[in-house]
Amino acid sequence: MEKMQHKHQNPLGYEPVGKLLLKFALPSVVAMLVNAIYNIVDQIFIGQGVGYLGNAATTIAFPVVTVILAASTLLGAGGSAYAAIKLGEHDEEQAVHTVGNVFVLSVLAGIVLAIVGLLFLDPLIRLFGARENTMEYARQYTSIILLAAPFNVLGVSMSNLARTDGNPMLSMYSILIGAVLNVFLDPLFIFVFHWGVAGAAIATGLSQVISAVVLVYYFIRRSHMRLTRRSMKLNAGICRRMSILGISSCALQLASTLLNIILNNVLVYYGNQSNVGGDIALSAMGIVMKISMIIIAICIGIGVGSQPILGFNRGAEQPERIRKAYILALIMSTSVTCFGWLLCETIPDTILLLFGKENAVFTDFAVKSMRIFLGGMFAAGMQIVTTNYFQATGQPLKANIMSMLRQVLLLIPLLLILPQFIGLDGVLYAGVLADLLTGCIVAVFVVIELKKLNRWVRQVRQKV
Repeated sequence: MEKMQHKHQNPLGYEPVGKLLLKFALPSVVAMLVNAIYNIVDQIFIGQGVGYLGNAATTIAFPVVTVILAASTLLGAGGSAYAAIKLGEHDEEQAVHTVGNVFVLSVLAGIVLAIVGLLFLDPLIRLFGARENTMEYARQYTSIILLAAPFNVLGVSMSNLARTDGNPMLSMYSILIGAVLNVFLDPLFIFVFHWGVAGAAIATGLSQVISAVVLVYYFIRRSHMRLTRRSMKLNAGICRRMSILGISSCALQLASTLLNIILNNVLVYYGNQSNVGGDIALSAMGIVMKISMIIIAICIGIGVGSQPILGFNRGAEQPERIRKAYILALIMSTSVTCFGWLLCETIPDTILLLFGKENAVFTDFAVKSMRIFLGGMFAAGMQIVTTNYFQATGQPLKANIMSMLRQVLLLIPLLLILPQFIGLDGVLYAGVLADLLTGCIVAVFVVIELKKLNRWVRQVRQKV
């Protein structure tokens, strides 16, 4: 009887929460990891084939990557959250229109970013930390990444919607196909064709094109929320609501952009005043940030994977399932960050070998950076999952506070203040202090939210 009752219902509303979270989080984790690995793979091959100046160029280009991701997550995460809520309310028509609106806005956003970025390329990369030694490398890499921006935005945004459509595996496979292609093309373009950093960027761009094509084909031919010309007609109400829900994810990426600009310039300035050197400090910290990005990507995957479950059950008013999904996501993400923190503290030199052997000054500073700057990384999982929770359950103000907390409200001020007193080491201690303070503040939000959910659960049970 129960099976018959569930036959025409969405599994997000009745399947065991733990099983659902694994089903949605695992492909999301793989997809996020693969997305992070695009940059990691580039940095590994560039480190082996070009050297630390080439790696510095990818660090300089990273703010451009985060701006592109900001547009992608504004549309993808916001559209996904809104579509999930509408599916929970049994409003399939609005969910379908959301897919079409996300598609159109993704293409437009990617084109605008590419045009603006290429028009102001040199001033931008100077702002991001490029100097005489790294200018040409940064120009080559960044210009190609910008040309691929429309496909990058489209691929990331549509992969979010594929999860809400009930097909998290497609989201994973589409990005995995691109990543495998990137791994093969990188050594071919760098070592065989001798294209250097430009070859790494071309490999990344082509991979993003393939991922976007796979996802668009799915939504045209096979999706439940089918992409049609009618659904592509922009609707002001849908655009406004999904923008409100997606703004926290966008703000997080924009905060990363601002952080990277400040971090790059502070590293160059104080690095040149020390015995390390600005270029070495920039390249070493770039590697450290990419390593942390792997751990963070897993947590983002868990948070993003939980969103369809949270959003649907918010629309269906099932607080007990919301509470269980949130707690499980918190446990999973915190376990991941604790494990990553342990690796960075115990074997940083082994991890750094992946990026090539450089001089002793580079290696010593990179090891020191990993141990100190990432010293509070174990607390990062709570913030990421809680941001996604507030976003999925229609609480954009709290989501915005969570997304801005570490990078804008804490880390950027610390980066500007501490180095004035202790030089280059101040950059490193700013990272660990920001993480620890963020962890304490987020813990308060978690306790308050769980109490609210407990009250809601009691109210629902009393009605029954």
